[in-house]
Amino acid sequence: MVSPRQPTVKSLRYAYALLCGLGVVGLISPAVGQSAANFGSATLRNGSVARPLQGHTQGTTPLSTIARQDAQGNHCIGYGESEPDHILILPQALSRITLSVNSGGQDTTLLVRGGGQVFCADDSNNADARLQAQNWGPGEYQVWVGSFDPGVRYDYQLGVQGSP
Repeated sequence: MVSPRQPTVKSLRYAYALLCGLGVVGLISPAVGQSAANFGSATLRNGSVARPLQGHTQGTTPLSTIARQDAQGNHCIGYGESEPDHILILPQALSRITLSVNSGGQDTTLLVRGGGQVFCADDSNNADARLQAQNWGPGEYQVWVGSFDPGVRYDYQLGVQGSP
């Protein structure tokens, strides 16, 4: 007879299967404190993201409801989803970051929020939005890629480059 305090082989197998299952869930779930994103997250290592982030615009939420303007006075314009499209994780501080949208020349906008800062960009010289900003602290940054008009779907790639 087995003591009630002593585990059986069956109970150990069950506990092992349960722990393995929890481990798998932990691998595919966002890290604690990490926000959900429509198209996933990326970590900026060695000055760039390994490959461009992909997604599409199609939101109807005015980006100005997320942030009206950034510290440089740039207005946050365009439409996106209420949740960020991407989460950008910076393991260390960077002196400069450039985010470039490639949507084939469509009218896109950018809003980045994190580290107590907001950055907004529109199509200054061409329709694809581009953002260059300085002094990014380590941490998590939420990125919205928007379109100038609500509900418009544009497939895009988002390139991210940084320098220490």
